[in-house]
Order: sequence, then C-alpha cells, then structure tokens
Amino acid sequence: MYYLYQFFSNSGWPAYVKIISIVLMVLTTVGIVGSIVLENRNPVKAIAYILLLVYLPIAGMIVYYYLGRDLRKKKRFTLKGSKDEALYAGFWELQRSRLEQRQIALRLLEGEKQEVSAMLLNTRQSLVTKHNRVQLLINGEQKIPLVLEALKQATHHIHIEYYMITDDSVGQAVTEVLMEKLKEGVEVRVIYDDLGSGDIGDIPKKLRAMGAEVYAFSPVLINFYLNANYRDHRKIIIIDGKTGFVGGINLDERYVNDGKHTTYWRDTALKIEGESVNLLQLQFLLSYRYCCKKTFTLGEPYFGVPHHVMHTCFTDIVTSGPDSEWPAVLQSMLMALQVARRRIRITNPYLIPNDQLMGALQIAALAGKEVEILIPAKGDSFFVQHAAYSFLKPLMEAGVKIYFYTRGFIHAKTMVVDDNLAWVGSANMDNRSFFLNLEIAALLYDKEIAAQLNEAFEHDLQYASLVSTARFFNRNIWKRFIDGCCRLLAPLL
Repeated sequence: MYYLYQFFSNSGWPAYVKIISIVLMVLTTVGIVGSIVLENRNPVKAIAYILLLVYLPIAGMIVYYYLGRDLRKKKRFTLKGSKDEALYAGFWELQRSRLEQRQIALRLLEGEKQEVSAMLLNTRQSLVTKHNRVQLLINGEQKIPLVLEALKQATHHIHIEYYMITDDSVGQAVTEVLMEKLKEGVEVRVIYDDLGSGDIGDIPKKLRAMGAEVYAFSPVLINFYLNANYRDHRKIIIIDGKTGFVGGINLDERYVNDGKHTTYWRDTALKIEGESVNLLQLQFLLSYRYCCKKTFTLGEPYFGVPHHVMHTCFTDIVTSGPDSEWPAVLQSMLMALQVARRRIRITNPYLIPNDQLMGALQIAALAGKEVEILIPAKGDSFFVQHAAYSFLKPLMEAGVKIYFYTRGFIHAKTMVVDDNLAWVGSANMDNRSFFLNLEIAALLYDKEIAAQLNEAFEHDLQYASLVSTARFFNRNIWKRFIDGCCRLLAPLL
C-alpha cells in the first residue's frame, strides 16, 4: 500500500485526482478485507488474501475477484443446495422400500468399512449398494471403446455430464453415436463444463439440431467471474439407468494414446452396472435441473431396480461441491486413511493437501502404515508443480514414500487401502476439488477391484522413480525458494 501511495504521490496527476484515487483505493481495500472477515473463511486463506491486498492492492483485487469470492454463501449455489434437498428427500422416499435391505448390506461390511459408509450415509451424500458389477478401466484405450459400445446399446436415454468434451476424434465419435441414437428416438441430455470444454467446437450445435438437450455448466460469457471457481469437474455417463461410467478420462483423444500426441496420458475410470447407477443418475438430475430448471421423474425408466445384476460389489457414490453441506469427497479420503490398518496407495496429479489431509497422511505413516503416493514427475502447471514440491519434505519426513511418474502425465485420482477398499474419482488433492468444484468418486468395498487397482499401481511404479530425500532437498536454493513462494499461495487454490 505504501508503494501505491508513492506511485500516486509522484505521478503528474492533479492533486484532487491523487486524493480521490488514494481514497478510492483505501476504501475498496477496506471493503474487500471486511468482506473476507465476514465470510468466516479458513483463517489461513483469509490471511493470504489480506496480505496480498495490503502489499499488492491492485493484484490482490484482481486475484480476489476471480478466485476468492465465496459464492457458496451467496446466490445460485446456496439456492441450488436448498432445492437439491427436496430432490434428495424424494429420492430417499423412492428408496425407502429398499432401505432395510441397504441397512442389512451396511451391516455385512467389515467393521472399518462400515465406518466409512456410515459417515457417507449421515452426510446424505451416498447410500451403500450391494448388487453392482464394476469394471476397472485403464486409460482411454479401454474406456472409450466401451463407452461407444454402451451408447450404441441405449434404448431409452443417454445422460452425459463431463468436464471436458473436445471436438477431436473422440468427441466426434461420441457425437456420431449420439446423433444415430437421436434418430432412433433415444433421449439425449448432455451437460459440459463451459471452461473445461473450451475446445468443444460445434458439437452442441450439431446435437441440438438433432433434438438433444445440451447445456453448458456456468457459461463463461454470462458468468465470467466463475472462470476458475465452481466448475463441474465430474465425468459421468448414464445409459438407460442401468449402465454408468464414473471416475476420470475426459472425452478427449489425448487420453487414448494413439500416437497423435507426444505426451502419454495415464488415467483411471470405472464402468458400473447395477444399483449404484441410480446414485449417478441422481447427481446428473441435480446438475440438469440447475442448468435448465427442468427435471425428470424419480421413478421408472430413469430410476429402477436393476434385476439383471446379481453380482456383489458393495459400492458408495460420493459427491461434493459448493452446493454441499459437507465436503464429502474430502471426508471420504480422510475416513479411508483413518481406517487403514496396513497400507495406503494414492495416485493423484495434484498433491496440494490442506491441513486436514496433510495431517492424516503424516499420522498414517507415523503409525507404521505403508503410505505410497504417485504423482507426475512433470506437471501441467508450473505453479501447481512447485507448490506440490513444497509438501514433499514433511510427508517424507513422516515416512511417506513419494514416487515421480516419468512415462508421461499421470492424471488418475485413485486410492487403495488394505487390499479391500478402492477409491476412484474425479477429485484432485487440492482445495479447489475439495470445496469449489463439483466432484464425484466411487468407493468400492471389494477385494477384487482393490487387487486390480493394486496391480495397476505396481505396473505404474515400473515407470516411476522413488524420490530420494537427500537428493531432492539438496537442490539449489533458488528452486527451493520457488517452491516456498508457490506454497504461500497454495491456500488460494
């Protein structure tokens, strides 16, 4: 603020202009600081914004305007959350006839896993289901062909909610199938994030011309201040209320690794058939109503009893976002860490944990549990990569093993605990995913899926290097200084 005062004082402007400029700047800064205090936000984040405003007022105002305003307490997401409660109530009423069976299913889980599922039930973010057939999908090479085949089998409806849909070979292939299904009379509804799908091209126009309902989540041109915050980061597909896809892998040809792009993309997703598809459908319905103020029935044919699946795979679908009362995705991670007895394996592209998650990881390692984390050797963001580096030392000092994936960019968001609990989702390990974006994850209390995820982790380690504490922290002081500077702004993420 002092330097700004000097700037105005030494300028050649008339005295009255200098005075008005300084007064306006001070009043604006005081107003923003007051707003930050009244929001009762995280103290660390609040202090970071206040210091930025005091020392770099103009830059601080810009950063706060685009990244800092807490819309969870304001306007649309507060309204969305209250309206969602009514739909949740209707959904639970629909499920009431099956609730006793679900409680039995909950009791069938082993003790530690009961705690995780009970917590999710109490947040009203999930309800454990028993009859599911789940397939683990590695990379777009496995997922995209299965998605196209499942779309071709649709007879009633196709619902797609995706962070990134790109007008390339993958996006066009999906669009062609959707257009064919529209000709057959199948209902098609698509929600895409307007920021993440910046290269969607004319796909929405083509689909709308054929009769599809296509909506941009928080259109950038209308709500420009939402560019960075409050994005729909989910990747969901539901077909006829029976088959669903969830987890990672965007509808983008980079994830297929067909040789067109130099970087190898490693990601993970799930194909689910069975009762949990109803939970995916519910989340799509909530986003659909938010985008277009319309809804569809909570009964058949969108929600039903999947009699065709008798396979057992206990599954929870957990979601959270700026419209949620609880940060359930973060809480599901914390509970999984808490109930671990022997080993925790995590894969995530963005390791910028908040204090809760950082403490849980350190405590798990200090308690003698084997904690392994796989992250990219080279990130897709300079700032995020160096911010992540700043968290490695305290984690490794507690006994956490950190691996750098060197084959390409690892984009998977997974966790496997004690060979019997698997977590596959869309959320990064950062504040944006935990509190600002709409995210989703599947928790699978299943030894077979956990074994497959363990196998995938071990395969990925063949293309990874264990981070040496001595070598990493003996880097030159300039690099470590950059890490520290980036970490100072980590609470703003």
